[in-house]
Order: sequence, then structure tokens, then C-alpha cells
Amino acid sequence: MLLRDDQGVELAGTGRIERVVSLVPSLTEAIAVTAPGLLVGATDWCTHPADLAVARVRGTKNPDIAAVVALAPDLVVANDEENRDSDIAELRAAGLAVWVTAPRTLDAAFVSLARMLQACGLSTPGWLVAAEDAWSPREPAGRARPRRRAFVAIWRRPWMCLGSDTFAGDLLTRLGVDHVYAGDEQRYPRVTLEDARRRAPDLVVLPDEPYAFTIDEGTEVFGDWHVPVAHVSGRHLTWYGPSLVEARELLARQLDV
Repeated sequence: MLLRDDQGVELAGTGRIERVVSLVPSLTEAIAVTAPGLLVGATDWCTHPADLAVARVRGTKNPDIAAVVALAPDLVVANDEENRDSDIAELRAAGLAVWVTAPRTLDAAFVSLARMLQACGLSTPGWLVAAEDAWSPREPAGRARPRRRAFVAIWRRPWMCLGSDTFAGDLLTRLGVDHVYAGDEQRYPRVTLEDARRRAPDLVVLPDEPYAFTIDEGTEVFGDWHVPVAHVSGRHLTWYGPSLVEARELLARQLDV
């Protein structure tokens, strides 16, 4: 059966998939949880599952191409945001099959994960079914809380935040949080704190990755904004994979400040 990745690139002639290298932490977790032993390589940033024992091929932005090729994978999985186009092109030029994901919403992530796992020769796993169920629409318990407007930082020096068309932004919207740069032309704009404050957020959201914001930073930087600061799990906010099973409840608790 003809399969195309999220960018419409055809995956053909790969035969049986027995060796996979992942260049994306969330996809590493998705494959490792679904089919232990299928992965033979992953990036240094692939921290889940905690007991993952595979060859490491440096980072998402600077993979060791020669090391990936030497592992002789039947398939390399990548992401259009995490990985550079030049690295993907170099891997394909070396004769490797590369599957690229590109979800921008939760619904797209569910479809993307199912298709990526299918490309790996795997059936839809139980965790993916559970994740879809966990995020299915439901009636709020008791009186619904008013929607909130948040400044969602993702980096410091320079300050960067969630902008338009992001997976994390879609998750927050589903949790009743609208971020103040959602209408920006860029997906991850560089901003000043002065401009962010002028947008009158009633909440600041600080994930612990990709930048590891600390509780002390929240107090130090945003103490005079006089709004709550929510420190949340970056893995549950930005990863699409098994973490989605618990992400809804965990993030809802962490945002309840």
C-alpha cells in the first residue's frame, strides 16, 4: 500500500521495517512504547522511556548523519519543526527512507501518529486509543471556568513565545487558555516583555522545556505583573505520543493557579 508522510513524500520500496532511527523525542517514545526493540538509534534528547538503550546520534538540530547511516535503518523518523530540511535531504541522498511528521493540532497529531506507526509496520496501539479518549469532548464538572488569556514563553535570551498554528497552542485552547500571540504571523515570535504585558494576559505559562524555566524565574521576572504564573510540563505540552494519555489532566492541574 502506498504511504505518504505528512509532507506528502511517498514512502516506497522499504520492505519490512526492522530497524528504525528516531530524530524526535516524542516519536522515539511512541515507537519504543509500541514496539520495544524496533528502535536502534535516537537523539541525545530522547529521554523517554527512561530505560531506552539504543545508539545515540547527537541532537535534533545537529544529528550525526554518518552515525545514522552506519546504523543501516530501514526507516528514519523526523519532524519538520524539530529537524532541519538539510539533514533530512542528506539522509535521503544517502539512500535512507525518511518519514517526516508535521502536526499542528491535536487531531492532526492523532492521525499523524497512526500513520507514522503504520509506516513502521505497526498496528494502532492501545495508548493511542487511550489518548484519543482522554482528549475527547466532555462536559465540564460543575460551573465552567472562564477562559483565560496567557503569555506562553518557550525561550529566554531572547524571549520567544507561542505564536500561531502550533500544536501546544491547540492543546491550551482545548484547556480553556487562549494565548496572546495566537494571531501573530510567526509560529514562535521573538518578543519583548513590555509588549507581552501590554497585551494584558491574566496568566503566564512557563514550560520546563525547551527552555527549563524555574519557579524562581517566574517570581523574579513576572512578579510585578500581578497575574498567576503556571509552571507546566513541557513534555506534556509539546510532545505528541504516549504522554498525551495523561497530558490533559496533568496540564489542567498545573494551569489551575
